[in-house]
Parts: sequence; C-alpha cells; structure tokens
Amino acid sequence: MYKKKILVVLGGISKERKVSLETGKSCIKSLKKIGYRVIKFDPKYSSIFDIKKYKPDIIFNALHGKYGEDGTIQSMFEYIKIPYTHSGVLTSIIAMDKYFSKQLFIKNKIKTPNYFFLNKNDFSSVNLKNKISNYKLKFPIVIKPNNEGSSIGVKICKNFKMLKNNFKILKKNYNSLIFENFIPGKEIQVALMGKKAIGAIELRPRRQFYDYKAKYNKSSKTLHVMPAEIPRNKYRELLKISEKVNKILKCKGISRFDFRYDKKNFYILEANTQPGMTDLSLVPEIARHCKISFTNLIKWIVKDASINR
Repeated sequence: MYKKKILVVLGGISKERKVSLETGKSCIKSLKKIGYRVIKFDPKYSSIFDIKKYKPDIIFNALHGKYGEDGTIQSMFEYIKIPYTHSGVLTSIIAMDKYFSKQLFIKNKIKTPNYFFLNKNDFSSVNLKNKISNYKLKFPIVIKPNNEGSSIGVKICKNFKMLKNNFKILKKNYNSLIFENFIPGKEIQVALMGKKAIGAIELRPRRQFYDYKAKYNKSSKTLHVMPAEIPRNKYRELLKISEKVNKILKCKGISRFDFRYDKKNFYILEANTQPGMTDLSLVPEIARHCKISFTNLIKWIVKDASINR
C-alpha cells in the first residue's frame, strides 16, 4: 500500500522560529504515528525551490510568523503546485496584516478595538497626542507591530509617557504599528476547522495579558477554562461571529481567532491562520474537548490540503 510522503516545513527565520520547531516536532510525531512517510524541511537552511526534489505528495506548513503565515511561503507552494495545508496566499496576507484585517472587520460590522495605524513615513512627523484625540482613543492604549504574531512586540501603555517610550523602541524594529484601545474583560479564543467553529476557550493569565511567555512557557501558569465561562447564548453568538470572520477572510484548514469579551460585547483582536500545535497550544486543547484527538486533528489537516487555496 502506497504511503503518502508529507514534507513538514518548520523553523524558518521569523521571531517565532522556536515555536514553529515545537509545532513541527509535535506534528511530525503524529504524522509518523498515522503511517505517513515524513520529511523535515527548514527554510532557514534550504531554498524553498529544493522542495520539489523530495517529490512530496503534501506540504504540511508548520511555520509561524513572518514569511510563514503572511502569504510569502504560500505563494511558493502555489508556484511549485504541491498541495499544502492551512490558508492560501490572499487570506494569509490579510490575516497577518492587522490594518487590512481591521478594515475588513469594520466593513462587515464586526466589533474590533478603536485604532489608528502608522507606517514608517509617519514616525518622525506624527503628533501622538493629536492622533489619540482625533481617533478617540483612551488609556490604556495598546501598541503592536502591524504584522507580527504570538503577541511579539505588544505593549500596553497606561499613560502617555509609557506610550511615548514604547513607540520610541518599537519604531526602531518595525515598519508599521497599530495603536488601539485596550479592551478589558475576558480573553477568549475560538478554534475553527474549515468553516466550522468547534469551540471557545477562556484564558486567565497571571501576567498582564496573554503574551508570548503566557502562551509558550509552562511556568507562567495561565489558567485555561474550556469551554469559556460566558452565558450559553453568548457562547453560541461568539461561534457565529467566528464563522462570519472565517467566511470574510476565506480561511482554510485550522485557524484561531482572538477576542475580548467586555460588557456583553465581543471584540476581535486578530485572526491567526497558522495556530500553534505545541503541548500548550489552544487549537488542540479545544479539539480535545470536542473529542477530536491530536492525531485525528492532524489527519483532518492533511486530508484538507490542496492547491489554489
């Protein structure tokens, strides 16, 4: 019997390389358990164009962050015409770019924190106090890179002095930034398989918010509440909102959407088209609660692979 050859792309050169290696490791273990032939491929050390010589049946995208979930690698997969997992080129570009995705959310009447956007050309001339006033932002204000994942570079500023200092640091490292209102309340994340929202988990971090350490460090002891502790009707509403977001963005494979729940309203913070698949990752945890094992989740992701995504 022919065993499909799966090439797992992992690692890469983004700031999320470490997480991607962990995701890849977990997925490879399951893929081998299922019985696939598995090849490990790290774009940090090899050209993407070398993929073809391995003649894989499917590419399993285990990359996170820049180049791995912003449409870059997806363009390459489409070019070499090998079926791959997760979302396609355009979806990945839009979801990774918070400015693009926020505009889509607003256009489709999905609540998202009030914000303004700055690109590199604005950094030297911007009057932050005027911007904050014009866009009706109130402290605390969140500053974050426009196209990073895993909460890298996210700063919560309680006053103007903090905002000014963090802006000074972030503008050295990023070409575009989002400034948005901090939404208090519950932090809730929704997992989707294809078009279906399968569940929502509530996160209660001991840290200021669910940042990189809270996500990937066991010692941070973030409390995971599954299912999220909100009224049943609001839970159903959140799953419907997530499916609407999914339809707008045209996500494929698995995805995860991050929300805040405050005063009976849901605010989407961002969409993640390459969610983590590590021991602490949320999509596998939500899937487990829905009686979907990690192995069956991996099987489904592989089965869903295609080109022209």
